Amino acid sequence: MRPEQQGVEVAVLVSVGRHPITGRARRADQDARGLELALGLERQLPGSRVNLLHAGPRGEESESALRGYLGMAAGAGMGLDTLSMLEQAEGSDVIPALAEHLAAAPPQLVITGARAERGEGSGLLPYALAERLGWPLVNGLAAVEGIENGVATLLQALPRGQRRRLKVRLPAVVTVDAAAPEARQSAFGPARRAELEVTAVAAEPDRELAEWQLTPARKRPKRLKIVKAASARDRFKAAAAKMEGGSGQVLEGVSAEQGAEAILKLLETEGVLR
Repeated sequence: MRPEQQGVEVAVLVSVGRHPITGRARRADQDARGLELALGLERQLPGSRVNLLHAGPRGEESESALRGYLGMAAGAGMGLDTLSMLEQAEGSDVIPALAEHLAAAPPQLVITGARAERGEGSGLLPYALAERLGWPLVNGLAAVEGIENGVATLLQALPRGQRRRLKVRLPAVVTVDAAAPEARQSAFGPARRAELEVTAVAAEPDRELAEWQLTPARKRPKRLKIVKAASARDRFKAAAAKMEGGSGQVLEGVSAEQGAEAILKLLETEGVLR
C-alpha cells in the first residue's frame, strides 16, 4: 500500500432477500457482495471501518436474514458484530430515514446492491438516496483500487466483460451487482451472538407504492425448445437429427380445421397449452 492511501468509513446498506426457489428470507445476493467488497477494503486500506445499516420492519424472519451479514463479517475475523437497524412500519418510505441517518454521521463511501429482491425491486433507491444527499453515484462497481486525498479510484463493470476506471471525489454512493466479488459463507454461531442496534424512527408512508395494485405473478407459458449450437456444423447436425426422428407429420391437402387441430395438438404436446 502506498503511503498516501488512507482508510475510509464505509456504510453498507443491506436488505432482506428472497430465495429464488423456496421464497424464504435470506441475505440478498447483491448486498452480500457489497459487504464482501467492503471487507476487502479493511484489508486493502488499514484503518477502514465498515458499518451495516438496514431500514424496515422488524420481525423474526427479517432478523434471521440480517444476521447472515453479521456472520460474514465475524467469519472474516473483522470484529464487525453490530448492525444498525432503523425500525419502520411496513409500507414506509426508507429513503428519508436512511438519508437522515447518513447525513448525521456521513461515511465516506456508501455501498449498496443494484436492486432489492423483495418489494418493488426497481433499483431506484441508490439514485434517490444519492440525489437527496447530494453525493455522486457510480453503478456497477467491480472493485475499489485505492483512495488518495479524498478521491477514490473505482473499477466499473461494463457489458461484455469490459472495465472502466473512474476517479470519484468522496463521499459517494456506489452500487454492486454480479461483477463484484462473490460473498463468502456466513458463520452461524457468531451471527447468532451478534447484536442488532434497533432505533425506532419516524415513518413516512410511501404514497406512490400505496397507489399501486400488486397481484401475484402468473406462470408464463412454456416456450418451444430452441436448439443452441456454437457452429454451423452443430446446427446442421441438430437439424438433421430432428428430421431423422420420425416424430414429425407432413400435412397435405387438409382442411383449415384439420390443420388447426394438428397445430393445437402439437402445442399441447410441447406443454405450451394445457
